[in-house]
Amino acid sequence: MKTLLYILIYEDDLGHREHIESVVRKQIVTDDVEMELILICGDPADVRNDIKAHPDTSGLYFLDIDLQYHEMNGMKLATMIRETDPYAKIVFIIAHSELAYLTDEHKLEAIDYIVKERSKDIETRVIESILTAYKCYLEEKPKRMYFKVAANGEVWMIPYDDILFFETNSETRNKIILHTAHNKLDFRGTLGEVETRIPEFYRCHKSYLLNPKKIACLDRTTKEAVMVNDGRAHVSEKKMSELAKVIGKR
Repeated sequence: MKTLLYILIYEDDLGHREHIESVVRKQIVTDDVEMELILICGDPADVRNDIKAHPDTSGLYFLDIDLQYHEMNGMKLATMIRETDPYAKIVFIIAHSELAYLTDEHKLEAIDYIVKERSKDIETRVIESILTAYKCYLEEKPKRMYFKVAANGEVWMIPYDDILFFETNSETRNKIILHTAHNKLDFRGTLGEVETRIPEFYRCHKSYLLNPKKIACLDRTTKEAVMVNDGRAHVSEKKMSELAKVIGKR
C-alpha cells in the first residue's frame, strides 16, 4: 500500500513485450526507485480490468496502438486511462513513426513514442520514458495530501485520493481499518481522531468515515454507501439525506 508509480505494459507482440519488460525490470533495480511493474499483457481486457479494479493508482503505461484483432485499441484504452488517472504518463508503442500523429489528434498527451521498426532505439526510449515519468511523479507527489499512519512496524504515507473509507474494528477496541480499493490496513486509534485529521471526509455513521469523492452511489434500501470498488459502508438514517447533498456538490 506504499505510494508507488505503477508500470503497465500492453503489447500484443510477445518479443517486443518481453524486451520492454526486461528493460523496465532492470531499470527499477538499477535506480532503486519507487516503482512497481504490476501488469504485462497482450490483451486490452486485462488492462481495462486492472484499471477498474484499481481506480486509485497512478501509473506509467506502455500501450501498443497497432492491435488489429481487438475491439479496444491502444488509443481507446488510453482515453479510458486518462479519464481514470489524470496523472497517467502514457508511452505509445507504434509500428511506424507516421502513426504518431493519430495520438496527437486524440489529445492524449503521450510523453513519448516507441517505434517498433527502430529496434536499436527501444531500450533507450523505454529508459528515457521511465526517467521522465518518475521525475514528474516526484514533482507531483508533494501536491497530493497524505494520511500518515504507523502500522505493522512501519510508517505508511497513503494519499487521500487512495482512501475509500475508515471503519472501526468491531473485534478490537481502539483499532481502525483503513480501506483502499484493493487493500486494508489496521492501525491503532479512534474514528474521532481520524475525523479531526481529515475534515474533508464525512462521518456518515458512528463506525464509518467516508471519502465523498469515492462514493459511486447511495443505496437507500440497505442504508449503505456504495464505493467505487463496490465496497459498502453503513450510513445512519439521519445522515442519508445530508450525505446525498454532499455527493451532489462534487
